[in-house]
Amino acid sequence: MKLILKILITAFIVVALANLLPGVAIKSYWTGIGVAIVLGIMNALVKPVLIIFTLPVTIITFGLFLLVINAAIILMTTGLINGFYVDNFWWALLFSLLLSFFQAALFSIFERDREY
Repeated sequence: MKLILKILITAFIVVALANLLPGVAIKSYWTGIGVAIVLGIMNALVKPVLIIFTLPVTIITFGLFLLVINAAIILMTTGLINGFYVDNFWWALLFSLLLSFFQAALFSIFERDREY
């Protein structure tokens, strides 16, 4: 149940950001659910591999290279999901930053509500 809630929250954020950012487009809310699922899989499987391969650069940049990895994962997701488009790297970077911020905020709100 918790996983489904996180997927739905992420899908809502993806659709909202696609409507707010001119460089990001999404076809429908169902596409947003697909994007949320693929992003979850990519963050679980691909991101750790990329972090290991780019560890020296990540250390030299004090972790800021992780932002590039997040943007790359967003761009990879656009290649996997039809109906989800990000114009370029900079829109992917902004999208990933805003997605991470809103996910952290909303996930903490829903976790706090479940404690009571």
